[in-house]
Amino acid sequence: MHDLESKSVENENREKLSSLSRRRFLAASVAGAIGVALAGAALWPIGEYLAPTGGGMEEEKVTIPRSQVGVGQAHYFNFRGRPAVVLQPDPGQFIALSVVCTHLGCVIKWQQDQQFFLCPCHAGKFSKTGQVLGGPPAGPLPSYPVAAKADQLVIG
Repeated sequence: MHDLESKSVENENREKLSSLSRRRFLAASVAGAIGVALAGAALWPIGEYLAPTGGGMEEEKVTIPRSQVGVGQAHYFNFRGRPAVVLQPDPGQFIALSVVCTHLGCVIKWQQDQQFFLCPCHAGKFSKTGQVLGGPPAGPLPSYPVAAKADQLVIG
């Protein structure tokens, strides 16, 4: 009879350990899934900033009021689903460019005081016409046609 009791106790202990192991596994799995989801949610905006995805040909042409683009200033907008900029380097002269760096696809920023574009990822520099001034970018920024019509700029 003593043998039966010890086997019964042993079986109960085995079931408790098995149940505890399943619970730990389930808890670890749920915690891991939540961790992956939170990491993805935190890193998604950074990825979108550094490498914007291109949309389709959403807009063939974009119209921007001339008053939004002062001399020496840049105005950012979306063109065909991608970030772009129009600037007025000299009075009456308008240039529209993609602001996606040709090196790794980061979004470049206009440095108004120095009159060039700077890539925040690897310090690539582009002139106001989109030509490479320095850093790792291999090619110039793509440009878009700009037409000044009355008080509007039509890009595309």
